[in-house]
Amino acid sequence: MIPIPPARRRRRMKVQAGRWQRRLLFLIGGIAVGAAAVLIALLADKAQHIFALLIGQWRYASLALTPAGFVLAVFLTNRYFPNSQGSGIPQAIAARRLTGHAARKRLLSMRVAVGKILLMLLGLLCGASAGREGPTVQVGASIMFTAGGLSARRQSGLVLAGAAAGVAAAFNTPLAGIVFGIEEMSRSFESRSSRLIIGAVIAAGLTTLALVGNYTYFGRTPMMLENGIDWLAVPICGVIGGVAGGLFSRFVIAMARGIPGVIGGALKKRPLLLAGLCGLGVALCGIASGDIVYGTGYEQVKTALENGTPLPDSFGLLKLLATALTAVSGIPGGIFAPSLAVGAGIGSDIAQFFHGTPVGPIIILGMVSYFAGVVQAPITAFVIVTEMTDNHAMVVPVMAASVIAYACSRAVCPEGIYHALARGFLREETSART
Repeated sequence: MIPIPPARRRRRMKVQAGRWQRRLLFLIGGIAVGAAAVLIALLADKAQHIFALLIGQWRYASLALTPAGFVLAVFLTNRYFPNSQGSGIPQAIAARRLTGHAARKRLLSMRVAVGKILLMLLGLLCGASAGREGPTVQVGASIMFTAGGLSARRQSGLVLAGAAAGVAAAFNTPLAGIVFGIEEMSRSFESRSSRLIIGAVIAAGLTTLALVGNYTYFGRTPMMLENGIDWLAVPICGVIGGVAGGLFSRFVIAMARGIPGVIGGALKKRPLLLAGLCGLGVALCGIASGDIVYGTGYEQVKTALENGTPLPDSFGLLKLLATALTAVSGIPGGIFAPSLAVGAGIGSDIAQFFHGTPVGPIIILGMVSYFAGVVQAPITAFVIVTEMTDNHAMVVPVMAASVIAYACSRAVCPEGIYHALARGFLREETSART
């Protein structure tokens, strides 16, 4: 046996030590992301509960509270926490495409993460129709990016792993986290990075399980489509949900790029005025709905699925309007959970035309269709809805509805909402450098 020279042995040991250090970094980062996701979830639920108590005392308080809260949130965002507005997923996507550490740090940092959490909670405390999952993605990416330090070689993979772990921990959906990282964040499969993503997702998922136990986001719904006529709901939900999701995305993208003309110019120069008007619109939607379109929509959808009861006829439309106004207002907040709630409302309305068919399965079809239409990530959509409802009997119809919705959405809005908004952040960074 030929002895290995000492210098070669030291180099080999150094390489191995570097690999294990990298793996440990992903695992520890995943644990931190999981803990942060649990904290965000608990605080978000508390904020929504406080708002519900306030409007329970006087429901018209939202006419003042919601616009004022939106204005304050946008002011604090622009003044103290720039780049924390909106969902947070476009920032994570843009950060992966940037190369400089300083440019990435402007989108992902602990300062941005703290601001994201505080201002997202402020929005929910004032009745915003927003979710916590998109913000959890940016927070997760910020945690992993900060943990990576100045190593440019690691930063892109760390951002990707942090974002995937954020989705997995926020919904308790590990498979969806992995698929989201590959399909939406990177739009490619890299074997080395994917192994580390899986490690971070597992660490985040185990942390969530340890802190809050095993749970299914929307409970367990074993119902399924019962006969041939029921399967007509698949293309109907796919087309309606996909078109509605595409229109929502197109509206948000257009508003982000700026409305042409005098009105658009005036709103761009007065972001606080826009925030106040959007807040007033959300409050009016809330009052018109009977106070059920505020917040994430989680409670309403979970109740409908578990009890097999339809949602109010106007829920889907009013929730869509409230979510669109929240999204364009400039306050920090995600669209994941609200989009699922809008889709549930659409499915509930469609279920009325299928007499004798359980409402639950068609609500699920509406959820996956509208969600796929908004994010234009069909694989992520059907995986996340299947995991969130623990309904494996609906895998095939859910998959089919997701693909149909994706195709219909692309016909209405050729570009996905997250990547379109990410290009806005990339343009800002390019302008700042020039």
